[in-house]
Amino acid sequence: MKRRTFLKSSALLSTTAMVSPSFVFAQTQTNPFGIKDGFRKFTITNTYKIEPSKEKTQLWIPVPLTSNYQELVDIKYDGNYEKAELVNNSYDSKVLYVLWSDGNKQKELTVTFEVITNQKTVDLSKAKSDQNYTAEVKTYLEPTAHIPVNDKIKTLANSITKNAKTPLDKAQAIYDWTVTTMYRDNSVVGCGLGDAGKALEEKLFGGKCTDISSVFVCLLRNSNIPAREVFGIRAGKSKISGACGKADEKGFANITGGQHCRAEFYISGLGWVKADPADVTKVRLAENLKNEDKKIQDTKKYMFGSWEMNWVAFNHARDFVLNPKPEQYPLNMLGYPYAEEGEDALNYYDPKSFSYSYTSQERV
Repeated sequence: MKRRTFLKSSALLSTTAMVSPSFVFAQTQTNPFGIKDGFRKFTITNTYKIEPSKEKTQLWIPVPLTSNYQELVDIKYDGNYEKAELVNNSYDSKVLYVLWSDGNKQKELTVTFEVITNQKTVDLSKAKSDQNYTAEVKTYLEPTAHIPVNDKIKTLANSITKNAKTPLDKAQAIYDWTVTTMYRDNSVVGCGLGDAGKALEEKLFGGKCTDISSVFVCLLRNSNIPAREVFGIRAGKSKISGACGKADEKGFANITGGQHCRAEFYISGLGWVKADPADVTKVRLAENLKNEDKKIQDTKKYMFGSWEMNWVAFNHARDFVLNPKPEQYPLNMLGYPYAEEGEDALNYYDPKSFSYSYTSQERV
């Protein structure tokens, strides 16, 4: 699929880098799913094979971020490329940029990430009500092409939060509305487009994880609560549901196509708070449950303030220009690898056509 066609449809719908581990062990706690605080270690391997073409090929691969819930320990990459380097982008997102100038050969690349995730319970009782945000946090109050901030959406957000007294109460009300109102639609391609403005304007409440998380984020921003999507990939087995991640008895998983979008919102006294309204809707559909069923109530409660860390985060980037600057821009999001042959883009929703794969091995 060529870039111009692909973007039009999307609008609708060996080098090593080392990072020293810096986590502090969290106190072990339990929940209805038996998920305990602590670390999980994953080796994620990406392989790419791109057929010969007449023009140069450029590839941008999202790289796992390092944060208080995740540590990127090691990156290794090898192939027949002309150039490969780690590059910073907007939203403090990092990519591995790869260039093949010779279009007449098959392009091959292998990338390995070593990642440690940190399962940590957050005490929501420590939330404060002031909204004196830093400039960095205020970035996530700003509108983007797919996350508008306007009077119409503010009116809806105000109606949802009319009984809320604190920012955390408002976030809870918006989360409850999103989980109850939106539903997972498996006919949507990939993770969805995350066009929250269109979804709210036209009351299109079905979608995939990016669609659902983006509506949540949009309503929060329109309530003056900083919020952002977090794009990543499922890396291991879930204790909540097979719909949220699978692996074999040795911890190995083919995770090609396992990209998943979550969300965060900022509350004084807590910092960035985790939430995953999309996986509540996924469990509900996959297990044929209703909102009032106990498992959905438990899942809904757990995923406001927590993530199950069988997932690896890449970035928070929306509607931005990659670095180095590609032929086509801006990019809606960066959860998938993105490649261009000349002026045309490969369809990152189709890993067979694009010819790439992701696998994950959990380490004990």
